[in-house]
Amino acid sequence: MFKDVLREVVERTDGSIAGLLMGFDGIPVEQYLRAGSTLDVETIGMEYSVILTQINQAAELLDAGATREISIQAERLTTVIRLLNKEYFVALTLAPHGNAGKGRFLLRTLTPKLLDELI
Repeated sequence: MFKDVLREVVERTDGSIAGLLMGFDGIPVEQYLRAGSTLDVETIGMEYSVILTQINQAAELLDAGATREISIQAERLTTVIRLLNKEYFVALTLAPHGNAGKGRFLLRTLTPKLLDELI
């Protein structure tokens, strides 16, 4: 089920490379890579999970409410991360020219499917 949702997000988003469902503990639950991709999406997820924890703590200290989404644009990759709950997040990695807006939309609208299966 998780792989089906990740596949849908990746395949329907132009320029996307991979999707990942991961726990904040750095343990991947599921991943989907577009055919031909050699991206080490698990390492990306592990590194970003540390940053996400710090962002959550900062938002809490600032009384800003729960963090819902983060987008990281680097020179060669864009990563959109949607926090599902206090334990899990889903991430979509795209090429710089990828349609991050559509990826964000799909992550947001498909979040309930992932949450239903996580519970």
